[in-house]
Amino acid sequence: MTATPSEDKVVADFWFDPLCPWAWMTSRWMLEVEKVRPVEVRWHVMSLSVLNEPKLDELPEEYRELLTKGWGPVRVVIAAQQEHGPEVLGDLYTALGTRFHNNGEGPTREAILGALEDAGLPASLADYADSDRYDKELRASHKEGIDKVGQDVGTPVIAVPGADGEQIAFFGPVVTPAPQGEEAARLWDGTLLVAGVQGFYEIKRTRTAGPDFSNL
Repeated sequence: MTATPSEDKVVADFWFDPLCPWAWMTSRWMLEVEKVRPVEVRWHVMSLSVLNEPKLDELPEEYRELLTKGWGPVRVVIAAQQEHGPEVLGDLYTALGTRFHNNGEGPTREAILGALEDAGLPASLADYADSDRYDKELRASHKEGIDKVGQDVGTPVIAVPGADGEQIAFFGPVVTPAPQGEEAARLWDGTLLVAGVQGFYEIKRTRTAGPDFSNL
């Protein structure tokens, strides 16, 4: 199925934290959905570090350390949005995710600098990793996304307009590897179908595999 012209596409708002490998998998699926359904993704930043602030003391030490490192990437992303416009987020997320997850570099300063170069953005944005200059805007973007689905979930959050004009929003889907082609289209159609049912909340099963980046 060929996507229709941009003005006829449905906008899917996608909130991500570049730290999360599962959100990364879902985002790559959404890029495939753009090819097979009349959908256009609009990117927004959210933060696992912000989300977990109220329960930080209850989390395992290893995860707390990861969340501390997680401030840097989201601060760089929100700074890029504020200083260069929201249109840079898609390419920057792709660059960050490719280095963090596909290449196994993790959320290091070197990886962030490389991603900024890959996305055609100035290296000076990396300095915002240690700055709270745009934390207000970061928290506002996070709140916009998480308020649509509640505090019991994480990243990603996706929101689309429903048939009745009301917005459909959901966490996930959590999937690996990222579906491609018609499989990606079927997952999209099915996700919208169940998410659009009033009173529907959850389908879940135990994960038996980690994120598989082999087809990305």
